[in-house]
Amino acid sequence: MSESQQKRAQKCVSCGINIATTNAAAFKCPDCGQQIYRCSKCRKQSNLYKCPDCGFTGP
Repeated sequence: MSESQQKRAQKCVSCGINIATTNAAAFKCPDCGQQIYRCSKCRKQSNLYKCPDCGFTGP
């Protein structure tokens, strides 16, 4: 998958919106290292997130 296709496929792990054109954060899961993406709205509201691979939950 090309980098542009990956960017289009990226979704906020909290709310599910496509983050391709947003000011989203990307970070690795503290437990398993899986790349996680969160939109700015979910970050600002401190919405919980859950890692799709290991199930780790964080604020």
